[in-house]
Amino acid sequence: MNAPLHESHLSACGIRTRVLQAGANLRATEAVVLVHGNPGSGEDWAELMGHLAPYGRAIALDMPGFGKADKPSDYPYSVEGGASFLGEALKQLGVSRAHLVLHDFGGPWGLMWAAMSPLSVGSLTLINTGVLLGYRWHTMARIWRTPILGELQQWLTHRAGFKWVLRKGSPRALPEAFLDRMYDDLDTGTRRAILKLYRATSEPSQGAELLAKLLRPHRWPTLVVWGDADPYLPVPLAERQKDVFTQAEVVLLPGSGHFPFADNPEAVARAVTPFLARQLGHADQP
Repeated sequence: MNAPLHESHLSACGIRTRVLQAGANLRATEAVVLVHGNPGSGEDWAELMGHLAPYGRAIALDMPGFGKADKPSDYPYSVEGGASFLGEALKQLGVSRAHLVLHDFGGPWGLMWAAMSPLSVGSLTLINTGVLLGYRWHTMARIWRTPILGELQQWLTHRAGFKWVLRKGSPRALPEAFLDRMYDDLDTGTRRAILKLYRATSEPSQGAELLAKLLRPHRWPTLVVWGDADPYLPVPLAERQKDVFTQAEVVLLPGSGHFPFADNPEAVARAVTPFLARQLGHADQP
């Protein structure tokens, strides 16, 4: 569905970034807020935003160090830094009630912000992300966290190798344009941001325990959508979200990898659009 996307820019926490929006009322205080992961950008969500536009305001922005956002070397790339940036950006955009759609590292950023601002959260949609109880870093993350080895891996990553790795982790075909766009955004600043971000983040299971304690008291409507062939975040983590979000609905996408919104956008839209339409007040959605 090709709803027009409106592009603008804002500055939050010293970072100037690109903002993409869709919907009839771009001043609505209630909005779907889509947060990409590593190494994505707000543009990851363009197709899904087209499906959501008839039901309300949808916002996607580039997080610090990614996409078209500023990528300064001295920025505190961390879970806490990302959450603070997201909160400041939403204030500038006039959003007081957010329906979060999170993917990959967008999960830690968005869920930390949710824990700090629970009254501003309307619902959660977790796409191959969440509170990662009992999870340990995947192999690539361990490489990024290792000094010298991480820098070497980033320096040696070329376009063909980047595409090969992502394709290997997705039994369903990832679109060539999606892979090229992601690699085009993977400049020196983003590669540096990835290393700093992963080195500033503790073992996922450690942070997850604290995050779970902060989030369990809340009863937000929650949808979990998971590509069941994800090589980085294995599928048992999908059902484990119910340990934190007891009312969560889980939808597994057979054969999809870590980027289901790219390798099976129709299935993601079928799962996510009715759920969010209901949250936005369209009760007639099944």
